[in-house]
Amino acid sequence: MTKSIAAQSRAGVHSIDHFALNVPSLSEAQRFFDAFGLDVTPAGVDAQELELRAADGHRWARIFAAGRKSLAYLRFNCFERDLPVLRDQAAAGGGELIPSPDGNDDKAFWFRDPDGNLVQVAIGPKTSPDVKTGRASVGATANVRGTCTRSEVRHVKPHRLSHVLLFTPDVLRAVDFYERVLGLRLSDKSQDLIAFTHAPHGCDHHLVAFAKSHARGWHHSSWDVDNVDAVGQGAAQMAAAGYEKGWGTGRHVLGSNYFHYVQDPWGSFCEYSANIDFVSAGHVWPAGDFSPEESMYLWGPPVPADFVRNTEV
Repeated sequence: MTKSIAAQSRAGVHSIDHFALNVPSLSEAQRFFDAFGLDVTPAGVDAQELELRAADGHRWARIFAAGRKSLAYLRFNCFERDLPVLRDQAAAGGGELIPSPDGNDDKAFWFRDPDGNLVQVAIGPKTSPDVKTGRASVGATANVRGTCTRSEVRHVKPHRLSHVLLFTPDVLRAVDFYERVLGLRLSDKSQDLIAFTHAPHGCDHHLVAFAKSHARGWHHSSWDVDNVDAVGQGAAQMAAAGYEKGWGTGRHVLGSNYFHYVQDPWGSFCEYSANIDFVSAGHVWPAGDFSPEESMYLWGPPVPADFVRNTEV
């Protein structure tokens, strides 16, 4: 059995439910994510955490107070029929299975990946789109004004989480593990420096990406907005709030999305993203291996020197 056929025969998660991030300051986190356009609400015992929601109303993230920034855990959702198969795949694939803290083993399971990241897989709704969204156009027909005035620009509020990118000491090992255990599939890569994976049930070009570093770490979360105008308006919105450092506006090669990254107070990033490539359920994407100089961006400003720096090392 070839690797591609074996990958297609595996059970797979269908989406990310949410991520949980440790940060040194909840007040700084509230200010940053609120400026980014997410709905931020205190939660937990004595309001010791924050919850982040996009315009779709889904809780996409939990933010915890801790001494330093790090990924607390990442939760994927799956179909009910796939949960026991995914648990078996995790055990057979080298995942370190961990007893569920709430005893909810019939609905979810936990494990650590080879880098030590804590991961949960649970029965849950599909949060990723089933088809490519059609909001990319910013043009207008003849005899119609194509844009609004500056005073009419609305506050940019992302629709949903698109993907996350993790640092790893071994990109190819991470891809192989998540293929075998969670059924993710390689979309594209650049040597052993960066790789992008998608879920098999209809998914953006990447759901989880991996970038090479000396250690594990959190690089960015990416959030879907309407179009390139919204990407640029989001960048201006964040600059007006005091968050000018980042990278963009530009367009990626791998994924094809328009982007603008804004650096958070802890050295990682949040990305405004529009019009990313989409892989339909059952479609075999022609994964490629691109040289670094060809893979990063189609147009935009030069990549900042510290853009791929792991601030957790």
